[in-house]
Amino acid sequence: MGIISIEKADHLYWLGRYTERVYTTLRVFFHIYDNMIEQPEGIYAKYCKRLNIPDIYTSNRQFAQSYLFDKDNPDSVVSNMKRAYDNAVVLREELSSNVLSYVQLALDTFQACKKTTAPLLELQQAIDYLLAFWGCADDYVEQEDCRNILKCGKYVERLDLFIRLDYHREDLEKEFRKLTNRLFRTNLNYNEENLKRLEQIIMDKDHQKSYDQEALGCLGGLIS
Repeated sequence: MGIISIEKADHLYWLGRYTERVYTTLRVFFHIYDNMIEQPEGIYAKYCKRLNIPDIYTSNRQFAQSYLFDKDNPDSVVSNMKRAYDNAVVLREELSSNVLSYVQLALDTFQACKKTTAPLLELQQAIDYLLAFWGCADDYVEQEDCRNILKCGKYVERLDLFIRLDYHREDLEKEFRKLTNRLFRTNLNYNEENLKRLEQIIMDKDHQKSYDQEALGCLGGLIS
């Protein structure tokens, strides 16, 4: 297949980011939804603040509907799923139809779930399709650099979300090692100073929450 163009590398990277964003936010949302049933209105405000998204919602019910399914809400899960699909469709040659079919199926699941009375049960299928997408990519994508760039996007996004959502330091360390393992095997341009500082923050056994914003800044400026 030859050398990957800068444009294709960008699509691979963002396909990795958006699919991971949908996967992780869906899993977290399931827990939030369980709490919303018994908690007062506005429990979602803390979640919005952590993810740095506008709190435009008026009730727990409206948050659940808009955050999951509103195509006009740029921060909704379905909007991120559509962005994943838009990046995927231009990568058919690199990824194969088998791999891309799972992105399409995940997006189609969102369309179907909006009309059901128990959307969370149906959305589990979207999670399963995204897991199948990653498994299929490992099996069907022949070019190693494609797989590595895709995984770089995945692990950058996962680290970003894990930091924002206050995951344990051990989880951050594991995902950082996964990221560097893939990054060093690509031709991506990355900021070495940002990577070094990010490692210092994450690997510090006395990790302080006060450094989280700096870590997020390092991640945001890592890949050029």
